[in-house]
Amino acid sequence: DWDDIPPSSALEEISEEEAVQIIAEPLLPLQSSTLRDYVDHSETLTKLVHLGVFDFSQVEKRQKAGQLLLTLDFEKDIRKILLFLKDVGVEDNQLGTFLTKNPYILGEDLEALETRVAYLKSKKFGKAEIAQMVSRAPYLLLFSVERLDNRLGFFKNELGLSVKKTKDLVIRLPRLLTGKLEPVKENLQVCQIELGFQRDEIKQIVFKTPKILTASKKRLRQTFDYLHNIMGISHHMLTRFPQVFNSKLLRIKERHMFLAFLGRAQYDPAQPSYISLDQLVSVPDEVFCTEIAKASIQDFERFLKTL
Repeated sequence: DWDDIPPSSALEEISEEEAVQIIAEPLLPLQSSTLRDYVDHSETLTKLVHLGVFDFSQVEKRQKAGQLLLTLDFEKDIRKILLFLKDVGVEDNQLGTFLTKNPYILGEDLEALETRVAYLKSKKFGKAEIAQMVSRAPYLLLFSVERLDNRLGFFKNELGLSVKKTKDLVIRLPRLLTGKLEPVKENLQVCQIELGFQRDEIKQIVFKTPKILTASKKRLRQTFDYLHNIMGISHHMLTRFPQVFNSKLLRIKERHMFLAFLGRAQYDPAQPSYISLDQLVSVPDEVFCTEIAKASIQDFERFLKTL
């Protein structure tokens, strides 16, 4: 997964370079292969189990997470972190999922965590926004204030966004603050150099659909090629409806070919029978057939069999 990059060690602060995908290794002393075997011997694990916190099979895949949990004391180390997460706004029913993805936070220094939240507040992120970001990007609070600051600066400068729009961007896709920057830089290059969008168009596209920054480059190229070169959609129209890049290419192809077969593939807003890209991809098949293609779903299904 593009965004789930754990720290290289549970206890060190994460630098820009940490973003190396971690490979799981045997986690526990040799006499046991599973954390579950330790539950009876470890008061900490017993309490975490009672809280409904863990999916052990997942935690074991995280490097050094098993050892970390066995060294922590529930009352001394863990309770305060759980209270802190609750205070930040991680809901009780999300806590298990959160800690399964990021058990490392239990070994973090509480003051460091509080400093990072204070930093986000100083940047005028509201309490509900911080809660949403932390829940959706569980590694967020493992990153130093410097790193968070650099990231916000990168998106603001690279995309030429205002402070408010930069905030809005990372609230909607908080993993932009935790994932690697290389793929993001590469995608921006692809949009500009290979696909030929202007800088201002890229800014609009990214702001409307942040996921484009983390999409697979191959998929971006193929989708653009089909929309622009086969369907004749201009850069200007793609900038207006960039959500189309989040759609499956097969869905775009099937629907476009069906419309072309019916003589209804008209994507020029100046024409009376204009079909917007948004309509083309976002509605369910039934609506697409009756309202846009003016055909029955059976006609569409029969047509697909001929492809």
